Amino acid sequence: MFNELVIVRGGGDIASGTIQKLHRSGFKVLILEVSTPTSIRRTVCFSEAIYEGQITIEGITSIYACNVKEVKKAWLENKIPVVVDPNGLYIDVFKPQIVVDAILAKKNLGTTMDMADITIALGPGFEAGKDVHAVIETMRGHNLGRVILEGCAKKNTGVPGNIMGYSKERVIYSPCAGIIRNVRNIGDIVEVNDIIAYVDDMEVKASINGLLRGIIRNGSNITAKFKIADIDPRATEKENCYTISDKARSIGGGVLEAILYLKNNKNYGVCGYGRKDIKRSI
Repeated sequence: MFNELVIVRGGGDIASGTIQKLHRSGFKVLILEVSTPTSIRRTVCFSEAIYEGQITIEGITSIYACNVKEVKKAWLENKIPVVVDPNGLYIDVFKPQIVVDAILAKKNLGTTMDMADITIALGPGFEAGKDVHAVIETMRGHNLGRVILEGCAKKNTGVPGNIMGYSKERVIYSPCAGIIRNVRNIGDIVEVNDIIAYVDDMEVKASINGLLRGIIRNGSNITAKFKIADIDPRATEKENCYTISDKARSIGGGVLEAILYLKNNKNYGVCGYGRKDIKRSI
């Protein structure tokens, strides 16, 4: 349909919702990642290709590419290449029409408006019209996925989304720094106080009954209080462990909307670069 290049910085679960949406809509996508991604919902993260060589999510395959030749080969095979490039050097190599910052670091790690004709960032840490052309709201609620053309997304609250009355209880953090050794796997049913992992010699226990929806990769070297697991109290929702979440789909839809809006709107197109005479969001 478009065959335009979109470079997405980040390949975690939320980023993967955007990547899936863009790939299915006809865009050519390249993912930039760090050398050791620390995703929790690994079964729905295209970044896992760095460890596994490739990963398929909902019929779309990403493949680890080590150089420009391998990137182009992946595109010819209708696969999504993922490269290790935390500094965005491939942006200068390919000069994409569109750059999406989907790192979700809650701060800007170096994305600028002049990286491409259209630049978009997910969540807090960016100002639309200054850092990027558009920001996508990532906080659950009425404005999830909304396109912001001037200003910022809501600040991070640090409170996970509520599922069946559980919020903070669903998320498990490392009790100390060290190497994690997983005892349970994604998709397992766990009960409160079940041991799901060890960090060095310290036990990590399930905080509630439910479905282990995500757990960081076995053998990861992590810091204290690092997010390492996510439990869904809906034990019957095992399929959700292997499909893109409603939140990621909504945000991906916002990114697609922002791209089409910026491409087509006469007052805020790819040549507008942050016009201030346009409403804050759409």
